[in-house]
Amino acid sequence: MKPNNFIYADLSTYSPSKSIAFYEDVFGWKYYEAYNYYAAYLKNKEVAGLYETPQKFKQMRMPHFWMSYIQVNAISETVQKAKELGGIVELETNLFSNNKIALIRDPSGAGFTVYEGEELTNIRTQNTANTLIWNELHVSDISKVIHFYQGIFDWNFEQVSQEYYNIYNADNEHISDVSEIANQFKGNYEYWVCTFGVNDLQETKKRILENGGTQIVDETNRILFADDSGEAFFYVQEV
Repeated sequence: MKPNNFIYADLSTYSPSKSIAFYEDVFGWKYYEAYNYYAAYLKNKEVAGLYETPQKFKQMRMPHFWMSYIQVNAISETVQKAKELGGIVELETNLFSNNKIALIRDPSGAGFTVYEGEELTNIRTQNTANTLIWNELHVSDISKVIHFYQGIFDWNFEQVSQEYYNIYNADNEHISDVSEIANQFKGNYEYWVCTFGVNDLQETKKRILENGGTQIVDETNRILFADDSGEAFFYVQEV
């Protein structure tokens, strides 16, 4: 796997059983539990993760959210750069074997996880239905975060419009985007949002609404939803 690219996503939820039922019905996933962590599979392929929000974050009323994971060569170096560039390191820990993760917030407050290791499944695809196909950043002020991400990931930002940039990795591959969106439209949080591919946008919309989800914005080729918690945002897009 290439460093500084997106490889995984999981959901932090206050109610695992309820969230599992929602996503299994919407995307046809099947969850399996091990050590209080739930891995979602589409047939025999791992496609996402899920865990119960830790109690200390529940007490802080942190919302349900989808977390984007970025693979790096060295957690320690990434964490140090993040601190130097105005980021906040919420968590740094070792996982199984020699795998490590760190939860970082950029200067605007948007959170993401960096991962060091080779055992975590790369779940992002280009155009496979019911899988993660894209990750993008929604912030209220792009100028606060460009230098940060350039510094820790060596990403390049190409301005498309006043409120929109494409993000390229060091190999000049288009891997993400960032949108500047006023709080009156996106809410008060800054966040990375996941996009999941689907075969039929309208049929998926129907299932999401029937399961208690909420439509936020219809962008014609894709739709932004909140799941049944009313807090965890995600896009669906036809592939």
